[in-house]
Amino acid sequence: MTMSQPENRVFAVSGSPRKNGNSDLLLKEIASGVKQHGIPVRSLNLTQVQFQGCIGCEKCRKTKICTGLIDGMSTLYPDIIAAKGLVLVCPTHNYNITSWMKAFIDRLYCFYNFADDCRHNWSSQLADQGRKAVIVAICEQENKEDMGFTLEAMRVPLTALGYEIVGELAVFNIFTKGGVRDNSEVTAQAAELGRKLANSL
Repeated sequence: MTMSQPENRVFAVSGSPRKNGNSDLLLKEIASGVKQHGIPVRSLNLTQVQFQGCIGCEKCRKTKICTGLIDGMSTLYPDIIAAKGLVLVCPTHNYNITSWMKAFIDRLYCFYNFADDCRHNWSSQLADQGRKAVIVAICEQENKEDMGFTLEAMRVPLTALGYEIVGELAVFNIFTKGGVRDNSEVTAQAAELGRKLANSL
């Protein structure tokens, strides 16, 4: 598979199973900030897509894209490849990202290249293309310790894939559906993240 250069567009995903909840609202604020700079955004909640996590079949070693599973994730790869900007927003589930976000990130494994003689030598098909990302984690708990690995679980794999994380936001003390609407500081920060992402592209 030949990887084309990405375009100045943004692909934004929410990993929350609660549709139109706080994660989705923050995603909308970020998208609004991006659009202020005239950059197109495609946003979706991952529960809208029928897909499963990586099964470790390794077929992508030859095909350079996931062919071991043909499902809803297959329809998302063109957006991921084409968009220079990526947004991930996820609530904390048991100190970590949700199973939907974990499955999404795991299915990005197909973008890694491994040397035939040593799997310790690897590269990413998405690297060195000016790709940028912002990440947001939201939880009902009061501090970073109780948020656990949510931000790290998004930051580390995206960085390994070649994305520069240009901004991140940790949101605490919000659980009630739509409660983030009552926190103008947080919504303003989310919109600013979107503007920052747009400016970085």
